[in-house]
Amino acid sequence: MDLSGRKIAPTSLVTADLSVGYGSKAVASGISVEITTGQVFCLLGPNGCGKTTFFRTLLGLLRPLAGTVRLGGTLLADLSRAEIARRVAYVPQGHTPAFAYTVEDVVLMGRTAHLGVVSQPGRRDRLMAHDALEHLGIGELADADYSRLSGGQRQLVLIARALAGEAAFMVMDEPTASLDYGNRSLVLCRIRALADSGIGVVLSSHDPDHVLAVGDQAALMRDGLILRQGPVDEVIDSASIGALYGMPVEVLVLTDGRRVCLPASPR
Repeated sequence: MDLSGRKIAPTSLVTADLSVGYGSKAVASGISVEITTGQVFCLLGPNGCGKTTFFRTLLGLLRPLAGTVRLGGTLLADLSRAEIARRVAYVPQGHTPAFAYTVEDVVLMGRTAHLGVVSQPGRRDRLMAHDALEHLGIGELADADYSRLSGGQRQLVLIARALAGEAAFMVMDEPTASLDYGNRSLVLCRIRALADSGIGVVLSSHDPDHVLAVGDQAALMRDGLILRQGPVDEVIDSASIGALYGMPVEVLVLTDGRRVCLPASPR
């Protein structure tokens, strides 16, 4: 059950002229993107631009108002909830449990889509849960009280829960939003490693530096529209990020070749 040897068949998550929203009210429209396994696709934009609504549509929780979502060539609308959950996992910003679950209990929840209605987790499910924790470097936390973990540890447990589900894609809604600097760096490192192992990662962020650190492809969203998309090195520049957030921005190249994004100096 070693996850390091897991093989993920190349596949794609594709939207075509997609409009998303609630009821008949569109929140975002005209979204056409192709997300592939083995890459980190980053959706960058300010609050209220439509990122979360778009993600809920990718997860099958909302029906498109127009356009299509295809998963591996199959219309998402033709798949059952369990079929979608086995292929696309979700990692929220955070999670506060109602009960004092152990870390193992939380990760086992990721196996739900593989179990029957009244089935209990079996030996294989527990092995998958423990392998997911080991893969993320937190195997020693299996018996710990999830509610007493640090923010960074909890976020890694939520990623382990998604990983245990064996999905080809993970959708992460601002996975580092509430974390301190050290934990942000740790989680971003693990996200990059997941993509390198063959999983397709779709994440939203407010921080261009996170996109520069882990992203392969990026889309810039504002007021419900995709302003620009493509390889991260082409999309993240001073003009584009400045237009996205309505402020002067500088993208600087460090001596080691990495790029960082900073508000332009007022001087």
